[in-house]
Amino acid sequence: MRVNTKLVSWDEIVDWSIHLADIIKKDGFKPDLIVAVARGGFVPARLLCDFLGIDNMLSIQSQHWTEAAKMEERAIIKFPYYIDAKNLKILVVDDIVDTGDTLKLAKIYIEENWKPLSVKTAALQWISPVAKFKPDYYYIEVKEWIWFQYPWTRLEDTYQFIKRMMMETFKETGKREWTYEEILRGFHEWYGIDVGEAYYKRAMEILVEKEIVEFDPDRKIYKLRVT
Repeated sequence: MRVNTKLVSWDEIVDWSIHLADIIKKDGFKPDLIVAVARGGFVPARLLCDFLGIDNMLSIQSQHWTEAAKMEERAIIKFPYYIDAKNLKILVVDDIVDTGDTLKLAKIYIEENWKPLSVKTAALQWISPVAKFKPDYYYIEVKEWIWFQYPWTRLEDTYQFIKRMMMETFKETGKREWTYEEILRGFHEWYGIDVGEAYYKRAMEILVEKEIVEFDPDRKIYKLRVT
């Protein structure tokens, strides 16, 4: 399954976060605490702390995506915990709202268990055609679904994308053996991006460590393990 993918740079993330902070300021909302939705919300939340002048930050892990561009059936809160937030205004931050399930679940959990004064939500991007939840604040409305490949998920996405490419190709054609050059060409064809040599090398090391592929150093071939 080929995935329409866009690389996002660190400079873009900083720029989007500045604009998002300006939108929140213009609305007059001044949170006492910013809560990052782990893991994607960590960097945007920290940047918003900086651009909004907020000292207090926590995180909560609301999880739906189990791997790049693949979802579990429902979102869950991992490692739930409780704080006394009865006098606090809270801003819950994620990187992107696609289905919206993770951000919505985090908001509901905080409202019901932390009992804050108020809770609002924010994300850098909102995919409006597919999202079932609209954040209170967002900077970019995405009108066509695409997998945004953020800097903090680059390696994880890369090895998962390569794994998927190899497994799907095996199902279709029976191909198990790949040269490194074939993997690079296939990756570019399937995903339309180039993540750079360092990421490809590390991704293949991880796939070998996880025993998803094995490497033959004499033939310089990666072989997909099939059970």
